[in-house]
Amino acid sequence: MYNTWSRYTLMAIFVLSALTSLYYDQYQLASVFGFLFAFILWSHFKQSSVLLASKHFQKSDFEKTEQILKEVISPDRLAKNRRGYYEFMKANIALQREDFENAEYHFQIASRFPLGSKNDKAFVMIHLANLALRKKDAERAKAYIERAKELATTSRANEIIKTIEKEANNLAQ
Repeated sequence: MYNTWSRYTLMAIFVLSALTSLYYDQYQLASVFGFLFAFILWSHFKQSSVLLASKHFQKSDFEKTEQILKEVISPDRLAKNRRGYYEFMKANIALQREDFENAEYHFQIASRFPLGSKNDKAFVMIHLANLALRKKDAERAKAYIERAKELATTSRANEIIKTIEKEANNLAQ
């Protein structure tokens, strides 16, 4: 749950500690510091700052969330469980800014990765169906709604699905 600069600082401390341990012939301690350095480096690429960004996202602080998400060097390298959240947050930020093309792109990617629960994935499908309705594409909206029906577990999600389904049917006629 560190930001990029905190990780860089920790890595520098571990490298300096390992070098100091080697200077004093403490090879076991140097190997521990080397392992800790490698763990932080792995964490930097696989976990990044997504968890920290999600804390701000839950508080609806989209500016800070976006700032932290920009620290992610390569989203393709993120672990599967982090990539889904990364794309979900990017999509919701794009929705807040009414950048519907970018939102759809990120929701499409988020739909391919695991999220917290089936219901979270259902809301991704609901958002995609809603964006398809904006484009007046009833067929795609219906396809997303069918997938969302399979995943939805809450009554709120089911109500939204029914509403979007009615709109898609009206659009198709």
